[in-house]
Amino acid sequence: MYRFLLTPRWLGILALTLVAATVMVLLGNWQLHRYQQRAATNERIDATARVDPAPLTRVLSAPAGAAGSVGPAPTGEQEWTRVSVTGEYDPANLVLVRGRTVQGRVGYEVLTPLRLADGSAVLVDRGWVPPAPGAATAVPRVPAAPTGQVTVVGRVRVSESRPETVARRGGNLETRRISVPTIAAALPYPVYGGYLLLDEQTPPADAAFVAIPVKHENDWQNAGYVVQWWLFAGMALFGYGWLARREARGARPGAASTARGGRQPAVDRVPTAAEPHPATADRDPATDSSSAVR
Repeated sequence: MYRFLLTPRWLGILALTLVAATVMVLLGNWQLHRYQQRAATNERIDATARVDPAPLTRVLSAPAGAAGSVGPAPTGEQEWTRVSVTGEYDPANLVLVRGRTVQGRVGYEVLTPLRLADGSAVLVDRGWVPPAPGAATAVPRVPAAPTGQVTVVGRVRVSESRPETVARRGGNLETRRISVPTIAAALPYPVYGGYLLLDEQTPPADAAFVAIPVKHENDWQNAGYVVQWWLFAGMALFGYGWLARREARGARPGAASTARGGRQPAVDRVPTAAEPHPATADRDPATDSSSAVR
């Protein structure tokens, strides 16, 4: 009954089905890997919020070299770690990161280098400020950084992808993306490979700053994609089996009549000369009106 599956046509259908199902399973596996990565990141964010901050030098390696050099970038396990560090802000090299959205409004994030005792610096994202009235790209009024020794507690962040150029405008450095190596090239001292997202500051930060929210990864979206791709793979295999069964039932003798409830189709038969026509077989000539006329 199923010998037709060995024909070139059905072997081709089987090959396409297996290839499609394999690709869908692999896509599901990739989404599962992304889900595990994002879930681990969320667990790390939650875990670091419950522990005391570690010294910066215990988490990140200090930069070595001349001005503009950059230390090693944070690893995945180091990102989001809460650290503490003490130094002095360098407002002369303040960095404005434009086009940043917080609470539905577009403005600027303010990065300020914190100079450490060894001559190196770490970039600190002090928060978000709105642009000056008139346009979303108007240079904002930035609250002055505290003078003297400042102790910062913040979360380690890695550089953003797709870095853009850094230019000086109105006395401040300005860019679109937070890329530590790109920003460090414009600074007169070596810089740590990651930057800090400010949590706490002593003395306290200016109230004009809006804190940058810590966003959890949307790991459940990836979990949904896992189920989706694996379900599609199962549907492809099921569809092949359904088509094969349908073909087999259609090729079986008597399948058409069985599909109509087992009843054979009616066939009209032409009566022979010796047989009365069905339309007149039951008529009585004595009472038939047409015979009376004749």
